[in-house]
Amino acid sequence: MSSNNSHRNGGSISRPMKTDNNNNNYYNSNNSKSSSSSSTSSFKSKAQQSTSVTSTLRRSSTGGSSRDDSAVSGRVRVAVRLRPRNEEEMLADADFADCVELQPELKRLKLRKNNWDSDTYEFDEVLTEFASQKRVYEVVAKPVVESVLDGYNGTFMAYGQTGTGKTYTVGRLGEEDTANRGIMLRAMEDIIAEVSPENDLVSVSYLQLYMETIQDLLNPTNDNISIVEDPKTGDVSLPGATVVEIRDHKSFVELLQLGEAHRFAANTKLNTESSRSHAILMVNIKRSVKGGNSALSSENGNITLTGKTSKAPIVRKSKLVIVDLAGSERIDKSGSEGHTLEEAKSINLSLSALGKCINALAENSSHVPVRDSKLTRLLKDSFGGTARTSLIITVGPSPRHRGETSSTIMFGQRAMKVENMLKIKEEFDYKSLSRRLDIQLDKLMAEHERQQKVFQDEIERVTSEAQKRVGEVQRNYADALEKEKLKYQKDYMESVKKLEEQRATKQEKHGHQKLNSESPIVSASGEVAEMRKRLQNETLLRKAAEVEIDNLKNQLIHRKNAEAAGNAELLKLRKMLKDEISQKAKLEEEIAVLQSQLLQISFEADETRRNLDRGLNGKVPSSLDSLIPQVKHLQCTDSGDGEKASMAKLFEQVGLHRILSLLEAEDADVRIHAVKVVANLAAEELNQEKIVEAGGLTSLLTLLRSSNDETIHRVAAGAIANLAMNETNQELIMSQGGISLLSLTAANAEDPQTLRMVAGAIANLCGNEKLQTKLRAQGGIKALLGMIRCRHPDVLAQVARGIANFAKCESRASTQGTKGGRSLLIEDGALTWMVQNANNEASPIRRHIELALCHLAQHEANAKEMISGGALWELVRISRDCSRDDIRTLAHRTLKFSPSFQAELKRLRIDYG
Repeated sequence: MSSNNSHRNGGSISRPMKTDNNNNNYYNSNNSKSSSSSSTSSFKSKAQQSTSVTSTLRRSSTGGSSRDDSAVSGRVRVAVRLRPRNEEEMLADADFADCVELQPELKRLKLRKNNWDSDTYEFDEVLTEFASQKRVYEVVAKPVVESVLDGYNGTFMAYGQTGTGKTYTVGRLGEEDTANRGIMLRAMEDIIAEVSPENDLVSVSYLQLYMETIQDLLNPTNDNISIVEDPKTGDVSLPGATVVEIRDHKSFVELLQLGEAHRFAANTKLNTESSRSHAILMVNIKRSVKGGNSALSSENGNITLTGKTSKAPIVRKSKLVIVDLAGSERIDKSGSEGHTLEEAKSINLSLSALGKCINALAENSSHVPVRDSKLTRLLKDSFGGTARTSLIITVGPSPRHRGETSSTIMFGQRAMKVENMLKIKEEFDYKSLSRRLDIQLDKLMAEHERQQKVFQDEIERVTSEAQKRVGEVQRNYADALEKEKLKYQKDYMESVKKLEEQRATKQEKHGHQKLNSESPIVSASGEVAEMRKRLQNETLLRKAAEVEIDNLKNQLIHRKNAEAAGNAELLKLRKMLKDEISQKAKLEEEIAVLQSQLLQISFEADETRRNLDRGLNGKVPSSLDSLIPQVKHLQCTDSGDGEKASMAKLFEQVGLHRILSLLEAEDADVRIHAVKVVANLAAEELNQEKIVEAGGLTSLLTLLRSSNDETIHRVAAGAIANLAMNETNQELIMSQGGISLLSLTAANAEDPQTLRMVAGAIANLCGNEKLQTKLRAQGGIKALLGMIRCRHPDVLAQVARGIANFAKCESRASTQGTKGGRSLLIEDGALTWMVQNANNEASPIRRHIELALCHLAQHEANAKEMISGGALWELVRISRDCSRDDIRTLAHRTLKFSPSFQAELKRLRIDYG
């Protein structure tokens, strides 16, 4: 791994969670201006609704039963989010309009081809640069989370060019401001709030796909996880990945922080901390379903125990996959080299494989190349599978990256054509039923033993009481018998009389009992009458229910007929729409042909007019003289977008060589107008190569050398600054003595705008590490420091940017071992000014100087001068108070691992761990 990659593993350098640092401040500032009036809506349980869906359950070979609902079609939903301009784009593209225009109310996006033409695209959602993190989650990711809680698989994925805000959208922790939380945190908050800790299970795995190897972010030693595919169902699993059960939100945040600390990142020209791997968060949810199909449960999952029926519980298993893709990048713009270049190639190959799969699915191809990459194998279920998928594409506004923006938009357009078949996965939970029955059986056995013991005790008590009563009765009987014998003769007659009276009494009682036996018969007849009445009522209710069922059947038939008619009408409208689109395409072709013919006729008319003028005046003016009025008229009459359109038209009709020839005209006004035209043309990336090939760069440098006009110096320096954004042009500028001319111009100029243009050109040249020694020898650094005299904030911002670019190149060269000794910036005396302005009120100046100090401090040879010059205290302040996370992390890491800085802090008794 190259030295500019950061990775926390064991004793290696630690760093906080990786974010798209170039965009965080801009999203924070814009989100603070926009507020969402909608309150957080709670999830509603849909278990009863889902279980009532018509489905078939079948017994699996392992003894369990699974439920396979009839598949529901679901198209991939695509949203686009625009990143605001960052500070570098505000300076570099200040004179140019954004290449993207959003129409959120129409859900449309316009991509400008040029100043007078654009393409329009429609998406499911269009999110402006002012959209809050909460709104992005609710309109894009929350429907997927709700589907996952209902039992479907779900996928959310972020795609776009590097530095456009993917990681900010997906993985932002929001430690400083909870409103900036990303989709991962918000999704888990809703999941934890909805599931039951007693009955449901939520577990997560956090992985990264780096250089076509799957690595476990929760266990860095597990760095080569294999993909296992079920030969029957085709489901993809990762049995070697770490799975952690989640009980609360705090534990999930800690896992995210741990995983992000192990993710690979690198410093490129497009992003100070660019992701070099695809991050994949897998959330597995197992939920118990209340209710269920009682008929099927009685067939497959019912067990009778002690006269009661126990149903096997139904569980739903779903999976949420959140993917933060590494950004696509062009090598010439990102400046990747060495191992970073190999990482970029691997990222682009995996994204290319994903794009091929999307194209094949969108075109209904018979073959989808899923096995070309591990990324496409992992996302097999997300595109063309059974998962509900949402995709957010992130774009930037800069016209310099229009090609990458167009590629991202076309990826989203193709993804919208992909159809998935959504299915719910349910099965009987026999293990849970077995545990429940075991508990119930233990309770019944314990109850039986208790009742048996109580019964035995009761028998013993009753037996003892019976024995006592028998003995007492026997004694009483003997006493009574003895008394009877003594009184028998005396009371014989009275006894006979008493017996007769007792007989009469018994006869009366027998007659009364006979009368009482007739009353139950009367009561029974009344109950029979009541039952007959109830039976009649039930019969009437059943007949009414049958009539209602017949009415519902008729309504269902009518609705089916209406639906069939609607489908037929829909097919007819689709056919008409297809015909309209075809007719529109034909008309557009005809318009293009007519426009071409119109331009040709206009050109011929101009030629005819010039021929007539030659015949009337009797002389033929030169091509140069005929071109001068056009340029003057253009500069005097047009402005804004109309000026750019006119310049482009002039560029096509007149030709670049003729425009460049006006730079040598004798008329000073003509030269000024011509150099303005060339400067505007140089602002477009497509024109830069043509201008250099036609000798425009040489002509601009010649103007700097020969002209004394301040306006020409300002505009020519601006044009050179635009051309200096290309690495090849930078070498040409240096080889033709451009840095010496720029330094001379800076020394003689007093106008702040001229100095700003010159400082911007030198700052762009400072970003090329191959030219550093030559740039310093020709006075480039001294020229930058000399422009500090102006004290204008815009000039100082460009000076600070140039110093930061120079320091970053020196840091990279020192890390790669190609440079030794202390910094050239320190030798030229730049450190004193940097320390004095490290806490400047202007944000661009302060940010560039803080970044430059961090890069200088990474080389141990600079430590002594930085300590003596007071830079150590600024580094400590930056590591604690800097608003930029990446700069603050870089300062903290430098102070922690620099022996010289640590020794000085220890000497000063400053505890800095």
